[in-house]
Amino acid sequence: MTTSNQLNYSRIAEAIDYIRLNFRNQPSLNELAEIVHLSPFHFQRLFTDWAGVSPKKFLQYISVEYAKDILRDRQASLFDAAYEAGLSGTGRLHDLFIKIEGMTPGEYKNGGAELNINYSYAECPFGNLLVASTSKGICHMSFSDNESQSFTELIGRFPNATLRHFMDVIQQNALYVFNQDWTKLNQIKLHLKGTAFQLKVWETLLKIPMGKLTSYATIANNIKNPSASRAVGTAIGQNPVAFLIPCHRVIQAGGAPGGYMWGLTRKSAIIGWEAARINTDN
Repeated sequence: MTTSNQLNYSRIAEAIDYIRLNFRNQPSLNELAEIVHLSPFHFQRLFTDWAGVSPKKFLQYISVEYAKDILRDRQASLFDAAYEAGLSGTGRLHDLFIKIEGMTPGEYKNGGAELNINYSYAECPFGNLLVASTSKGICHMSFSDNESQSFTELIGRFPNATLRHFMDVIQQNALYVFNQDWTKLNQIKLHLKGTAFQLKVWETLLKIPMGKLTSYATIANNIKNPSASRAVGTAIGQNPVAFLIPCHRVIQAGGAPGGYMWGLTRKSAIIGWEAARINTDN
């Protein structure tokens, strides 16, 4: 990420964190601009360029009350018809028909022996990413605030694989999701290492449309295991593919954001960013 982009993202993240912690007080534009040491004019312009909406509108999108409204409006179509409908328009990640292929039992148990994995670092609106792929699809994607630490985590997932620092077409296609016109994307495939239960939970997450939120209990109900909310939460917390498998769209039933492997500020940023695009499209 360039120095300018790093600085801009740092400022946006600081403002979002402040909004997340103080949204009940409805902080003003002047207050937010002062937090990130910019004039109100420049902060408004920077924030709107990044999020697509004003800071005031974005505050609404990440508030608990907004989350509660989204939860109340959820329908079965989140997990059924909407997922199967195809490319119905721009700005809906679930329409990309992301498919999961689980690794074989041998690949799962032996830490990726005989797997050739390409990996690379890339930029996105929420910071740097480490993205990795096999010949079958994306096997790992994480927000990378520290490249060395992120690479160590990748090795931990696939200790016996052959790793090559190289960006391939599979990775490039996956990264296109951060562009606004997603109707031009090809099908994205995921090649994941996980238990049968984890794969089932991750596949269910793919059916949550962009701009919508759901709860851990709803996920448990949709996999026909209503008593498994805690296990569902654990599986969600072990999601190996950031953003593409949208674990950020799962929040607590009361509207609070819950946990997120890559930080609550980033989770709030993604939820608000997606909501802004959905509301712009409609």
